[in-house]
Amino acid sequence: MSERWTALNLADCDPDPFTQFRRWFDEALGLVREREAITLVTATRDARPSARMVLLRHVDETSFGWFTNYESRKARELEENPHAAILWYCEPLGRQIRVEGVVAKMSSSASDQYFASRPRGHQIGAHASHQSEPLASRSDLEQRVADLEVAYEGLEIDRPENWGGYTLTPSFFEFWQHRQDRLHDRVLYWLESGAWRLERLYP
Repeated sequence: MSERWTALNLADCDPDPFTQFRRWFDEALGLVREREAITLVTATRDARPSARMVLLRHVDETSFGWFTNYESRKARELEENPHAAILWYCEPLGRQIRVEGVVAKMSSSASDQYFASRPRGHQIGAHASHQSEPLASRSDLEQRVADLEVAYEGLEIDRPENWGGYTLTPSFFEFWQHRQDRLHDRVLYWLESGAWRLERLYP
């Protein structure tokens, strides 16, 4: 049977889900416009969820990470409930990866390092925005940006104290591969006694 999607067989999955993630992530290079885009799902203490798109800016052998304003809605929810889920999707390859785990703030030095690498306009924007707070008009925001550009003219821009990174340390992965007739391939990884286990799920 011929189809456009590549099968995901259990025997072909790497025992390490981070290695499997990087394999799929690398194969998506050049196929999607914003490969780093992920959906981040947080929830309040009483389990009311919210979701938004963020950019995946950190991946290593143990965690995934992104950066944001520490006074934003997602940050407030992570303060109440430090568990989250992320979803990565690649339509051309018919793939998605779900990841769930515990979230913690990055170190100040890691946040400083990333902030210093950002374009200057992004740095100004981080200072100008009271993220998730009411804004009377667009012109108010533009005026704040203009004032900050004058204030920081000729100067390096330090990272705001209320801006930085988070890392999610997973305890769960699911790799999903689109297949014909909705008979998708699904492989689940979960931690058990410090080791990753994996199994196939019904579609």
